[in-house]
Amino acid sequence: MTDSPDLLTADLADDGDRELRSVVTQLRSFGGRRRVFGRVQTLQVHEDNTLIREQLGTPGEGRVLVVDAGASLRRAVVGGNLGVLAARNGWAGILVAGAVRDTVELGQADVHVKALGSQPVPTVKRGFGVLGEPIRFLEVDVRPGDWVVSDEDGVVFLSVDPRSEG
Repeated sequence: MTDSPDLLTADLADDGDRELRSVVTQLRSFGGRRRVFGRVQTLQVHEDNTLIREQLGTPGEGRVLVVDAGASLRRAVVGGNLGVLAARNGWAGILVAGAVRDTVELGQADVHVKALGSQPVPTVKRGFGVLGEPIRFLEVDVRPGDWVVSDEDGVVFLSVDPRSEG
């Protein structure tokens, strides 16, 4: 997979006819891909990555897993093994409102990863979470099936495929 240079967040934001939702909170980039564009799969967890691992173990089909981890920086919910798993299964990206770890490994995985920060402490394994429901990703409401574009300038969510709009 390659970066998506034809869809840039700043260009989308310049188009006043588009309804987009921009993430104001600054996220750090950790993955091997600088840019991503794809359909959203939502997941809500708290300091537990059991459902993240399960989801990334399924065919991604170019989607982006958007994880509301409650903005917790106490435990990392994504690490190097999950980055490799995501790339192997065709996930284009992982956005985490929370922490990641194994940042060197994530940087070598062919997947776009952004998160609030890094934390070496791993998650607990309880299997709690909610998949495929509307979530609040930091200050933005996100629904499964939305579209996301993430690059060096930020992250924007759209309800419709931006390639289909004039």
